[in-house]
Amino acid sequence: MNIIEAVHIKTASVREKADVVVVGSGAGGAVMAYELAAAGKKVVLLEAGPYVPSTAFNENYADMFDRLFVDKARQTNVDGDLNILQGSCVGGSTVVNATVALRVPDWILEQWHEEFGVEGMGPAELGPKFDLVEKRLWIHANQPHEINQNSQLMKRGCEALGWSVRPTPRNIKNCALAGYCMAGCRYDRKQSMLVTYVPWAIEKGARVYADARVEEIRMEGGRATGVGAVIRDPRTGRMKATLVVEADAVVLAAGAVQTPLLLLKNGVANSSGQVGLNFSCHPSLNIIGVFEAVVKGWEGALQGVLCDEFAPDDKGGVLFQGACPDAFLLNGFSVPGIGSECVPLARRADHMTNMVQLNHDANVGRVYLEDGMKKIEYRVSPEDRERMRKGFKAGARIWFAAGAKEVVLPTIIPTVLRSEKDLDLVDDMPMEPGDLSMLSYHPQGSCRMGADPAKTVVNSWGQCHDVPNLVVADASIFPTSVLVNTQLPVYVAATHFADLMNQEPERYFG
Repeated sequence: MNIIEAVHIKTASVREKADVVVVGSGAGGAVMAYELAAAGKKVVLLEAGPYVPSTAFNENYADMFDRLFVDKARQTNVDGDLNILQGSCVGGSTVVNATVALRVPDWILEQWHEEFGVEGMGPAELGPKFDLVEKRLWIHANQPHEINQNSQLMKRGCEALGWSVRPTPRNIKNCALAGYCMAGCRYDRKQSMLVTYVPWAIEKGARVYADARVEEIRMEGGRATGVGAVIRDPRTGRMKATLVVEADAVVLAAGAVQTPLLLLKNGVANSSGQVGLNFSCHPSLNIIGVFEAVVKGWEGALQGVLCDEFAPDDKGGVLFQGACPDAFLLNGFSVPGIGSECVPLARRADHMTNMVQLNHDANVGRVYLEDGMKKIEYRVSPEDRERMRKGFKAGARIWFAAGAKEVVLPTIIPTVLRSEKDLDLVDDMPMEPGDLSMLSYHPQGSCRMGADPAKTVVNSWGQCHDVPNLVVADASIFPTSVLVNTQLPVYVAATHFADLMNQEPERYFG
């Protein structure tokens, strides 16, 4: 691919001129770049992270975390009990996600219209765009050979309980069944932006820079006129050059942490005072089953089946996904305890299964700058604590129904259930900051979309209320958390906004 990296820069300053400059090459940015370039617009796409080709993925999580993730996969909230994973490379989080591709539930899209006045993004309007993206990215429900023993056991437990369970849809073409999705797919089977929309955009004429962190949104007369970036050598961190891109429109797709920070740093598009607020993240918790027989739950495709029995809010607002990473991640992220407390469980890793509990959380978090430093403030709300407790009980019941001898809950101090008789222990589990081991793969909501410019940041066309040619096209726009994995919803939102920009240019470029 013809990607411009720091190593290619020979001058102290670089200037580009474009119709549209897109910040971020993940699910939102790559789609925007391709759709706009395909319509004949001159597009420059900027990525803060490095370009790491698939041939460099080595299935070593420690190495890939360092190279492919924001803060080397150590980005946390202020309390330090929530690890927030985001990709930082060409292709963004789509390179390192677990490939799950689910549509936003219709009832959530309808809620956005009813409560926030969002127009043109209901099930009927977005349905054909979901169809288009799913076809392009080979999204399909897992076939039997793609459901490993971990997920087969989860399926068995759900069926024994009479609960809804189905194969997980993924953006995979001829899966190699390696199971190292979160370290990047070295086989190019995952249909991430690295191997799809980014090269497609380049083929349509887009210019793509890696190692280019945008620091400035350039403004004049109430309109965005481009961006200023710093190009750094990814190995040394040293600045190689400054980059200015002049453009008629600016698209921010840097993610639900980085996009609001960029707006806050520049004092742009925040007359509502809402930039960085309403952050949610689907705090995800791993529930481990321990079986008498050897399982090796990490062998085969990482994601196999999902249980949506409790997905609607009136049934709990919890989604379970069968996913067991290898022993390195399983022990590092999931096995509770400190020091020697971890050892007995860790030694039984090949007898373990794992499911991820996703929670439809309230938008209670905040992303902000303090003394120029990134801060993410997020504590589980009282309502979400009860949601989690119900989820722990349901998840434990699934594993027990599948034949597990023990269930390990995601607490810092080990909580081990040995039968359904122990479920009452969940009612007394401590859930204060620092008590739970939480992950987030889906930050969202920090630049909320809606009709009221006093309460939201962008409108239904993706435009910042304050700056009509400044568009946001990432998960930060979601008015509420979407419950499901965010990649497909972002692909579709970006497709929708790009279509609007191509169909109604006077709204954006006028």
